[in-house]
Amino acid sequence: MKNLLKFFAFVALLSLAISALYDYRLKHGGLSTLQRTTPEKYTLASSPNVDPKQVASLEALNRERRALVSAVVPSVVAVKTTKKIAIERQNQLDPFGFFFRRPRGFQNPNDEALVQNSLGSGVIVTNEGHIITNNHVVDQVDEIEVQLSDGRTEKARLIGADDQVDLAVLKIDNSGVKPLKLADSDTVQAGDFVLAIGNPFGFDETVTDGIVSSKGRPNRADVFGDLIQTNAAINPGNSGGPLINLRGEVVGINTAIISRSGGSQGIGFAIPSNTVRTALESLLKKGRIIRGYLGIQMRVPQTGQPAPSPGEPVVVDEIVPGSPAEEAHLEKGDVIKKFDGHEVKSFTDLRNLVSQADLNKKVELEIVRAGKTIAVATQIKEQPVGYETGRVVPQQPPAKPTPGEENEGGNGLAGIHVGSLTPELARQLALPNGVHGVVVTAVDPDAGVADLQKGDVIEEVNQQPINSVADYNKIVQSVDPGQAQVLSVCRHRVRSFLVLRPR
Repeated sequence: MKNLLKFFAFVALLSLAISALYDYRLKHGGLSTLQRTTPEKYTLASSPNVDPKQVASLEALNRERRALVSAVVPSVVAVKTTKKIAIERQNQLDPFGFFFRRPRGFQNPNDEALVQNSLGSGVIVTNEGHIITNNHVVDQVDEIEVQLSDGRTEKARLIGADDQVDLAVLKIDNSGVKPLKLADSDTVQAGDFVLAIGNPFGFDETVTDGIVSSKGRPNRADVFGDLIQTNAAINPGNSGGPLINLRGEVVGINTAIISRSGGSQGIGFAIPSNTVRTALESLLKKGRIIRGYLGIQMRVPQTGQPAPSPGEPVVVDEIVPGSPAEEAHLEKGDVIKKFDGHEVKSFTDLRNLVSQADLNKKVELEIVRAGKTIAVATQIKEQPVGYETGRVVPQQPPAKPTPGEENEGGNGLAGIHVGSLTPELARQLALPNGVHGVVVTAVDPDAGVADLQKGDVIEEVNQQPINSVADYNKIVQSVDPGQAQVLSVCRHRVRSFLVLRPR
């Protein structure tokens, strides 16, 4: 008992000693850095290190840039979509089944759907509240909502969409909106200052700046030959937002990036505003985009030969039966020099001229045949469903490989192994409806394509759509291993382009 009393006395004395020590250090500054009673002396800088007169032009530029941003941001919206995905549930235990004798396998219908949300951007382009965005932002969704710059949200109706140009038109019932003007994208040049505005990663009203890096590469036959390239930062969620010039006009609609990380690496692409205007008017007037077509396929060099350069003639290689080209009696080997009075410098030029021509309009083509210049005439017709605009074929088609369930590789894509995309697998991967392609099942470590992951869906290779493993094998076997390959990839609900360069 005495020892216990001694122990308690020791604990009490130790506590008193610790308390006294704490009070002493508190009073003498040992623990009082956050509870100082004596004010610390300090002096803030009273003037800038740079004389404002020396940077007057930069101050003026800053004010002008602020004015530009404040004028255009209210016309940019965040696009929010909702998609309900059905979930199959089998052999799950019903916790209430024992008490209420529910039939085996009974599930509440409300528990059979997963709500999936997605974000994008858009820009108001009419006084009536029409909004331009990307088709892939609103494709196969159940509900569309837009958030205005003042924080208000409005339900939006889908007026029309086209997956080929990746544009969609929405409408909100709000008469107080202020639209932005669509510029003439033909006047855009490399080096022009531009702003990209949108909703990347859910951060609405994000503004980035840069220049037009390139425009209209005539030596490319893929989609990038028609797009405006910019180094303004574009990230997931920017899709559908505008690319703005110095006058606050829309020069393009941001649509894609090329990235090894999934985020901006300074290579972004926008649909030119002239293409947007044509699509908008067609969707509003006709409910769909009306395209004219000529019905030719151009000749491209054989493997190992250099690609066509700007200004190189367009040589007819194949003619589609029943097309305007056949009615004009075009022949294989003809060189097209002019279309309806406009000089043709590349296949991209010809494709754009044809697509913008009025349907059933009689047009004259100037061609060179056997060294002689002659003129032929035809009427432009509406492009048939399923016709691939801008499709080119090699002079010597490759032999067809034996179809298999899994690709064993070929040429520059040898390290990518793919399998079939089944409906069940599409649900497991949380893919949006309507996705077609092949699923990446494995990627060889030394293949040099680390950006691809198992479960990614390859939808296109060099703008050629993939619907099966056989399609993929055929295209892979036909590519030039010495050239870069462009893959359109869908990962969950995010679409992007990957460039695989030769090793």
